[in-house]
Amino acid sequence: MGRRTAWWRARAWRGRPSARLRVAAVAAVLCTAAVPASWPVDAAAAAASPSSDGPSAASTYAFAEGARSVVGAAGTADAQRIEAGTTYRSSLSKGAKVYYSLELDAASNTYVSATAVPRPGAKLSVTDGIRVSVEDKDSHSCSYESATFGAAMSPHPITAWGARTTSPASPVCQGAGAYYVVVERVGTVGSSSGAWDLELTTATEPALKKAGSTSSPEVWDSASPTPLPGQAKHSQGGAGFSRATAVGQGVWRADISPGQTLFYKVPVDWGRQLSATAELGSGDGGGQGYAIDALAMSLYNPVRADVAEASVGYDGKQKSASLSPLPPVEYANRYAATAPVNVMQFAGSYYLAVHLAAGVAEDFGDGPFGLTLRVRVDGAAQDGPGYAGQPVPPNVFEVTAQDREAAAEGGSAGGDAAMKAVAAGGIGAGTLVLVVLGLWTVTARRRARGVV
Repeated sequence: MGRRTAWWRARAWRGRPSARLRVAAVAAVLCTAAVPASWPVDAAAAAASPSSDGPSAASTYAFAEGARSVVGAAGTADAQRIEAGTTYRSSLSKGAKVYYSLELDAASNTYVSATAVPRPGAKLSVTDGIRVSVEDKDSHSCSYESATFGAAMSPHPITAWGARTTSPASPVCQGAGAYYVVVERVGTVGSSSGAWDLELTTATEPALKKAGSTSSPEVWDSASPTPLPGQAKHSQGGAGFSRATAVGQGVWRADISPGQTLFYKVPVDWGRQLSATAELGSGDGGGQGYAIDALAMSLYNPVRADVAEASVGYDGKQKSASLSPLPPVEYANRYAATAPVNVMQFAGSYYLAVHLAAGVAEDFGDGPFGLTLRVRVDGAAQDGPGYAGQPVPPNVFEVTAQDREAAAEGGSAGGDAAMKAVAAGGIGAGTLVLVVLGLWTVTARRRARGVV
């Protein structure tokens, strides 16, 4: 395509000046409109260089479009800075421990997430995973969390997070200055040597205008919610956090294949309570056996902190996995001693990641299998805590009218938007072509009459 375009332009350039102008203008417009800026980048094409995990090493995770490349350093002295509101792409070798730097103020809370993505076909152990921590310049640990792949040992995206908070209850890591994000690959005995891709995000939360309660709510409805009944609507999940399909309360139907992870995002306002159940449909009766932790569902909050998980084995008959009861979203939940209460601390988009283990294919075929997701959001929305400034990125801790509309529709992640962009781009480009040709015609006629 590139060589043909160059040849066409070369021939056009040998024409009259007016023809050269017309052809160059039209060519520029058509080239600009050929691929819309918002067109989703294919995950396989965007993957990093192949690793030793085999020929199918391309990642199936959809990294954020426009993510910046950053290299994790072996020590703090060479750590590259990452900024709030920007998504980064990096990598993590077997046994590696890498550092990234942050420059923080004294008032804001800062949250960092790292999503590790092994290549399809990678060999993993039960303890394989990542550890994420935030440290100050004196090596004090502000926080740390680990995430592993579980008993199924199926390659899929896993996410861990770290935080620097300014709460008086945390005497370390106070004050402005340099901090460091540390990402470590752990439990690597028996796993394959290929590097994992990383997606890094950072968000900041401003202080409150007026200090509130520093104790978590003691009473909330902790009874197991009844899965939402009703006829399912089709809504295919996205391939990553940035491509997550927006869904609201309802019953949603999708297809999922062994080794695949589907991402959904659910807007949850202050004061509202989320529950979710994932159901894997029965097979066609052609397989026998049992796949441990075949269907796994993980819930993450707006800064991608792990909230809760549920999993179930599969024997070819329909199975379901439900999240444990979760509290309503409240700012004061952060003062609770344990999860999931202390991570239900923000309004915004909560992410459901549903994974079907690669091992399911061994006994029950390549699928796809029917997946039903039942989402319930109870309670009345309340006012937020009243922030003294704006978070970064904007709107991360709130539910917008656009969020509600997208969730109600349950549209595909990026697919509908991409087609609309193509349509808009095509119409816009066509209109621009007509405008250019019209201007050229008017100019030519004016010149023919001797008018400039």
